[in-house]
This record gives sequence, C-alpha cells and structure tokens, in this order.
Amino acid sequence: GLSLRLNGTFAAADPLSRGGYDGDATERLTVSARTGLGQLEAGLTDGAGDALDVGGPKVDLDVSLDDPRTSFYRDPRNGRAVIGLFALRTQAGASSNYAKFVYTSPALFGAQLALSFTPSEGKQLPFLNAGPHVAGRQVEFWEAALRYETELGPLSLTGYGAVAESRGEHKLPGQEGTSDLSFGLRADYPLDEETSLSLGGSWRQSNAYTFDINQTWQPSTTRGQHASAMVTRGDWSAGVEFGNGVAKEVAIAGLPRLGLNGTQASLGYLLSPSLRVSGGWQHLSYGRNSGAFYNGARQLKMDTVFLHMNLRTSEQ
Repeated sequence: GLSLRLNGTFAAADPLSRGGYDGDATERLTVSARTGLGQLEAGLTDGAGDALDVGGPKVDLDVSLDDPRTSFYRDPRNGRAVIGLFALRTQAGASSNYAKFVYTSPALFGAQLALSFTPSEGKQLPFLNAGPHVAGRQVEFWEAALRYETELGPLSLTGYGAVAESRGEHKLPGQEGTSDLSFGLRADYPLDEETSLSLGGSWRQSNAYTFDINQTWQPSTTRGQHASAMVTRGDWSAGVEFGNGVAKEVAIAGLPRLGLNGTQASLGYLLSPSLRVSGGWQHLSYGRNSGAFYNGARQLKMDTVFLHMNLRTSEQ
C-alpha cells in the first residue's frame, strides 16, 4: 500500500530555548510517501544521521547535556544561551533542518538504512534557496546512516553509525567541505516486570569547528562524546549523564581551542501521556587556551538546580 502524509513542527522559543535549529519558527515541514519499500520525505527535516540516531538514554530530551533544546545559562552580554559557544551534539547532524530528500528503508533482519541529500543550506523547498551569503557555506550534503537492533536473551542492543559529507562554496583560504562521522550504542535490560536499566553512549568527530559547518577549516577537528545510564520504574525515571567535547585551535581563523565538560543527574515523572516533569542538577564548564569568557577568565564553570515541565499536545 501507499500512504501520503504532510507533517509539520512549529515552535516559539525564547533566547534560552532556541535548540539545534537556532529558534526557527518552522522546524519541520515535509511531504512523505510510505510504501513497503520504505519512506521518502521531501522538505524541512533532519538528515539521515538524525533519522536513525542512537545514543545513551535521557530522562528529559529537552534539557539533556547532549543536543539540548533548552539551556539554563544566559550570557549577560547578549542575553542568549552560553552554550551557543559550543553545544554538545553527538549525532551526525551536519545538514540540520535544511530542505532535503530523505529515504528510510524498512527494518530487515534488524538492520535499517537511511540516505539523504541536501542541496544547500536553504530552508525552503529543495533547490529554491542557496542559504546564507557567507564564506564557506556548504552545499551538496550527502548523508548515510545504518542502525542495527538485536536481542541477546532479555538484553536488547541497538547500534548506529552515520557519515556526512558536503562541499564548500566561496571559500576563504583554508576552508573546505564538511566531513562528519558519528557512532552510538544503547543497551536495555529488564530488572523485573516494572523496572528496566538502560546504558548507552555516542561519539562524533567533525572538521567543522564546534560543529558549526560555516567554520569548516582544514586543520580543524572537533570531537564530542556522551554517556548515560537510566533506571525506569513505571512512570518514574532517574538517570545520570556525562559529556565532553574539544574543538581544536584554528590559528588561520583566529579561533581558540575550546573544551567542554558536563555532568547531570535528573529525576523524571510522567504525569500523563502528554505531560512530563523532570528535575535535577547540571554542571557545565568551558575552557579555552587564549582570550577570555565574559567573566574575564579562560575558564567558565556553571551549576544549576532545575525543574522542567514538558507539555505536548500530541504524541506519535
């Protein structure tokens, strides 16, 4: 059979909740066709790497250390989130939500494949917009991802790998196309009928400085890793997360070496299928080898105790 679908996600965000799409009002808008041979999408959506992403478990996706939607730290100079300096995102998401074509295969013997092509950094229909007028903008993103699931007795294992390549346009000396690589693994084990334990982690490497594809330089290497564990019992969940990343110095562009370390412990409760509450403690610290942060030092340490509520009008 054939099914057609129009899908959209729209958001209003304050400066601390701009997420990976930089506060876009239209985060996703796609037309998709699904058959027994897989699904084909066209429009504003994530690339192949995000489509099959696997990583460590998270009590609250929005405030996780990895790919956070919401931050708790405000830069007093501009009112924006401090993590805009360098946000930890370990999935291969080089093409963000730029207009693209995505194919996702059905699962076969536990394996699933996704492929995507993104013409440019434009956020209209594919091929209609070339994106921002900046040096080193990226075009012709090709992405591929493979996901595999298996069971070893009561233990469920899921692994993932993804790669992304693009070409740079109007490059300055030393700029190049983006190369992105990531891996992830997750294990789930039932402790009893109501309680389960989940462990996992993910790793990413890119030649885009701080994973910013418009800062892709030949000597640049940015790495990030994230690991977490979570126990779930009924509507309750408790977890811990650890993450760190390093963006190497790019002298030709005057960019310092940036380091990031984070730790988080959180507790969540599902009040209803559409309402989740979480709370906990988070620590983030940044370091650089030259220059200074807004506090006048080369190191910036931040801690918070948080309470976060997530209300959704529908779930799929």
